[in-house]
Amino acid sequence: MSTPPAVSSAPSARTREHFSTRLRNFWQRVSEGRQIDDLWTQFAADARASYGFYGSDVDWDEIKKLPRWHRPLHIAKQFFWALLLKLTPARRILLLAALVMLVWPSTKVQNGTFTLETPFAFLAAAVFLLLLSLELADKVTMKRDLEIAREIQTWLVPSSPPEVPGAEIAFASRPQNSVAGDYYDAFFATAAAAEGGKLMLVIADVAGKSIPAALLMATLQASLRTIAGEGASLADLVMRLNRYACAHSLDGRRFTTAVLAEYEPAARRLSYVNAGHNAPILRRANGDMEKLDIGGVPLGIQSAAAYETSAKDLRPGDALIFFTDGVVEAFDESGQEFGDGRWLAAIRALPEISAQESLQFLMTTVDAFVGATRQSDDITCMIFRAKRTA
Repeated sequence: MSTPPAVSSAPSARTREHFSTRLRNFWQRVSEGRQIDDLWTQFAADARASYGFYGSDVDWDEIKKLPRWHRPLHIAKQFFWALLLKLTPARRILLLAALVMLVWPSTKVQNGTFTLETPFAFLAAAVFLLLLSLELADKVTMKRDLEIAREIQTWLVPSSPPEVPGAEIAFASRPQNSVAGDYYDAFFATAAAAEGGKLMLVIADVAGKSIPAALLMATLQASLRTIAGEGASLADLVMRLNRYACAHSLDGRRFTTAVLAEYEPAARRLSYVNAGHNAPILRRANGDMEKLDIGGVPLGIQSAAAYETSAKDLRPGDALIFFTDGVVEAFDESGQEFGDGRWLAAIRALPEISAQESLQFLMTTVDAFVGATRQSDDITCMIFRAKRTA
């Protein structure tokens, strides 16, 4: 009796290997090569951000008045309405229709021996996919427009710090969205340092976020550059900026906090005015710290507001840290803020390093605290450091 020939397992092995390769390539494309832990961290950050976004429309004070066993239902109801009302009317109807079809998965119609079954669950899934594609198309279009706006906005701030005799500058900004309401600048307004010119240092934060704040930031930058280019004194500069801001602040609803400073390289003297902004910290070479808090109210609130200027003499090794409120209000995944205490402790621990290294040291401290948590405000920091040797 003859033995049947053995069937080779090679084709089967090659098929499995081909399928495994295609599966790995698919996963690599979808996940962009990220590990499961990174993906979960990103999802958790997105979920917290979405919860905060929709939760802002929930009347939590009213919820707290209800008995505990009634709260979950009312919270779910308000979250549903918060989501529904953010859609266009046509998409709201589609969503409601999909939810009805999901609850009522199918129906049968009999006519003698003929039976017609309508798969509503499948139709519901198709409608959900349609809604997702419509919302995604809107998001991609808006994102493209925001990226263009972001590119334009980068033209309004310096890409590299100017050369300053006896000092160095470093800055960084992280928009909460594609565009920001934070503004920073460092420039010689009328003459170069070699010609006795003064360095203008500015940090500002327009109330609000995203496109509206970015547009007002652009008008502030244009006004500042124009007035400073005329050789106006610091006191005159801030008063004229305030009058302009008041004319475009929507009755004070779009005010701007700012710190404006002039530095004279030859005298190592810094004059400044603080218009309601987070006080910059001057860390002396010996470790002492001073706040630059002299000034007045934010720009755009009172057209006749008075502003007081002040001055500091900088010594070799001193570091001046400008920042916006997004730094101290940065929060971790539990919602705890970084706070002034941690920020001052980080500045106090600042070693004797360059301005760029100082910036990295401080921002790394903030990053280590917040982790991957998505922030709700722009984060901007600028370091001005007097060198030990000119």
